[in-house]
Amino acid sequence: MPTSRTGFDLTPLTAAQVVALAAAFTPEERRVILHQGTEPAGCGVFLDNKQAGVYTCRLCGLPLFESTAKFNSGTGWPSFGKPFDEQHVRNIEDHSHGMTRVEIRCARCDGHLGHVFDDGPAPTRLRYCLNSVSLEFVAAGQPLPLRS
Repeated sequence: MPTSRTGFDLTPLTAAQVVALAAAFTPEERRVILHQGTEPAGCGVFLDNKQAGVYTCRLCGLPLFESTAKFNSGTGWPSFGKPFDEQHVRNIEDHSHGMTRVEIRCARCDGHLGHVFDDGPAPTRLRYCLNSVSLEFVAAGQPLPLRS
């Protein structure tokens, strides 16, 4: 069983597990998470969230970003300077829409999260630009919802 540095199981989910976990998804959640879509700028429920806690994968519950890494990028999507654990986010070269970008996906379930850019604040200079629909928020002190 592959385990991240922070102690989370990174065993990839099977196709059957993904289908079961996505069964209750809305059409928008399916479009974004399962088919690499993007929600419109400025509409995400987590764009202005300032509560302390952890943002987890909407599909499998793996912790992805801490609220302390969140910043206002002015782009219209929730943005973070670094992941909860670098092993929890997988980078994929993306050549869609006539440009080259780096897509980010959940390392455990392969759900689409957004993209990462090199125009963020110090110290990482990275901007992880996320779709709110790809995330769940767990308030500080609450248990994380890791699902399989």
